[in-house]
Amino acid sequence: MLKKYRYDIIKEIQVILFKLVIRLNKPLVAIVGRPNVGKSTLFNKLCGKRISIVEDTPGVTRDRLYVDAEWTGHIFTLIDTGGIEPDKDDVIQKHMHAQAQLAIDMADIILFVVDARQGITTIDEDIATMLRQSQKPVILVANKAETETQRLNAVEFYNLNLGDPVPISAEQGLGIGDLLDKVVENFERNFEEEYDSNALKIAVVGKPNAGKSSIVNRILNEQRSIVSDIAGTTRDAIDTPFTYEGKKYMIIDTAGIRRKSRIEDETIERYSVIRSLAAVRRADVVFVVIDANEGLTEQDVKIAGYVHNEGKPSVIVINKWDLIEKDTHTMSKFRKKLASDLVFMSYAPSLFISALTGKRMPQLIEMADYVAKQASFRISTGVLNDIVLEAVSASEPPSKSGRRLKVLYSTQASTNPPTFVLFVNDTSLTHFSYTRYLENYFRKSFNLDGTPIRIIFRQREKGVNNDR
Repeated sequence: MLKKYRYDIIKEIQVILFKLVIRLNKPLVAIVGRPNVGKSTLFNKLCGKRISIVEDTPGVTRDRLYVDAEWTGHIFTLIDTGGIEPDKDDVIQKHMHAQAQLAIDMADIILFVVDARQGITTIDEDIATMLRQSQKPVILVANKAETETQRLNAVEFYNLNLGDPVPISAEQGLGIGDLLDKVVENFERNFEEEYDSNALKIAVVGKPNAGKSSIVNRILNEQRSIVSDIAGTTRDAIDTPFTYEGKKYMIIDTAGIRRKSRIEDETIERYSVIRSLAAVRRADVVFVVIDANEGLTEQDVKIAGYVHNEGKPSVIVINKWDLIEKDTHTMSKFRKKLASDLVFMSYAPSLFISALTGKRMPQLIEMADYVAKQASFRISTGVLNDIVLEAVSASEPPSKSGRRLKVLYSTQASTNPPTFVLFVNDTSLTHFSYTRYLENYFRKSFNLDGTPIRIIFRQREKGVNNDR
């Protein structure tokens, strides 16, 4: 019985590992097409929520919306775009076209939506040409195919030379499962690591004008990114490989992440934010840059929270420290503010620098290496179970209605960040305060600073008796 239980645990760990890898490396799926073909309706159906405005008026969706979605254990980010009309000259339409082009550029997979009722139009042909030139995986989606006749008529779209059209009705939910199956197939065939796997990828994120590009340029010791006092100069995520003391790195300079209320509707800045967030996801380490002149703001806390939620080891970088009037307590006061407002990231080291003067800049790469090493920490199952037993003995798990939480078995599921799976008698007996206690106990026992820790509780299989 015990052997069977251990075998079931191993199977479950394998599933958990697969889901964790997909979750941390989410492909981007962009929905594109001309106006009024049902892109937003499809977006809403795929996400399971009504989060885009759906009307029959062309051009309602002027900016992309994006959300994480899941199908058969695959996590991906779905992006809705405004309709593309290549020959239109009005300003709004030009912005929509530019944003849709950006979606095509950054997407791993593209869903090209056409109207099965209307058939091929000249705009469809123009968009198809644009998509073929992109050399990205494209799935041709023939929407509004509610009837058998409309589904048969979808064969007309073979003429776009983009492969087999998938007939669906986003409004009625017809064919959505088949479409998602094709999306997942493309993940397995096409979603590969873009860069040298030996290079440590470092994303530099923060508010506009915090000095991110100046930090990147100082690290690279050359002017590779535009630097100015105008907020928002870096519109894109700029990747630059470099070598430091014989080790390979990739540094990613990103656009400043503004508050949503400060992003204008008809600019490409929303998409710059999406790219910045995508850069965090593919990074190994993140530098969260804070402007010392402004101090720690609400937006800084939100950005740090996003990095934490993505499970990335990070360094809090306080830039422009040379401009601050200081006394013997200035740095101590700032650290207390960080400890208070970024309590959820208490593991992240902080460094006070000046990109302008170069003060403490050499320590940044050393810190990146250190937190990356911490995030790749791995412990044997036997030692982990001994530590869990110590933790449980030192502080009893919570109980509810006379039943107490019992930890039956523990294992490390993955690294980056270190993720531990604890199999228990009943997951409903767990409590966030005890999870935090275990996290702190692990940090102290394993000397795990600089990286987030994930603790996942799994309930034992029913019918297996391990209450002894």
